[in-house]
Amino acid sequence: MKRMRIVMYALISCISFTIQAQEKNSKGKAIIQVFGNFHTGFGHDNDDRGFELDRSYLGYQYNLGKGLEIKGVMDVGQSDDVNDYHRIAYIKNAQISWKTGKLTLNGGLISTTQFNMQEKFWGYRYIMKSFQDLYKFGNSADLGISASYQLANWITADVLIANGEGYKKIQKKDGLLYGLGATLTPVKGWFFRVYYGLNEGTSDEMENKQNLATFIGYKRNNFSIGAEYNLYQNDGNKKDADLYGFSIYGSARLNTTTDVYLRYDNLSSKDNWNEAKDQEALIAGLQFQLGKYVKIAPNFRMNKPAMKGSENRYMGYISCYFGL
Repeated sequence: MKRMRIVMYALISCISFTIQAQEKNSKGKAIIQVFGNFHTGFGHDNDDRGFELDRSYLGYQYNLGKGLEIKGVMDVGQSDDVNDYHRIAYIKNAQISWKTGKLTLNGGLISTTQFNMQEKFWGYRYIMKSFQDLYKFGNSADLGISASYQLANWITADVLIANGEGYKKIQKKDGLLYGLGATLTPVKGWFFRVYYGLNEGTSDEMENKQNLATFIGYKRNNFSIGAEYNLYQNDGNKKDADLYGFSIYGSARLNTTTDVYLRYDNLSSKDNWNEAKDQEALIAGLQFQLGKYVKIAPNFRMNKPAMKGSENRYMGYISCYFGL
């Protein structure tokens, strides 16, 4: 117990020191984000309950001047293997960026462009991943290079070349990921995004994986609503292993500290090859801002599996966020 108190005191002292140092140093910025929750099931899932430390991001970014910036981020989470109860850590970002005029270049272990905008527009990553991230249509970071250029005040184009394995795996095969996207804001409050990606197969037996992602959103004052449609062809480099689906989400600011949000997902597969995982999903809840660094979000979730004979799943969550 004494050792635990010492560890907690050291952690709190470290965070306090980081905040003070950050306020004094405008060139550098600490990255500390912690996602946690308490959840419980209802009905036949009533035994699924407990506290969970879902993910932590720890890092730092620094402005070198003359348009150069470096960033390093560690991702501490849990294994996707249900039989593995150990926490695991990865380097998510180790990148350098250069911005000059309307051009931005990134290199290293960088954030990808496939669903970055959708995730920001959804705005509740600590509660639930965005559609493409949740259903594994792509990776949020990868080793490679990217560039974006503002063609006009209302349109920006971006390109990406990366390994394609994501930040949790090393490059074992020669295939690369090529991505091309465009973001449009023709009218105040409206956002449009289209992206195409091709991940090369590395043999005659392996099909190229392809992504098509589209997004439209509207944001004004204390209200936002967005919708996206996504197509993922040849999952696992297997011919006709196609996934497709859409997500609709919105939020509204009730007062200075309270938001309400709602989201609906629909995931399907070609010829029902992924029927065991195809589903409809609904999430609704509130978010309370407690000071500058803490958010608490009670929410209700329903999952309706596509497989015949499967029962709906109902869960209650209290999601928590701490971040600088």
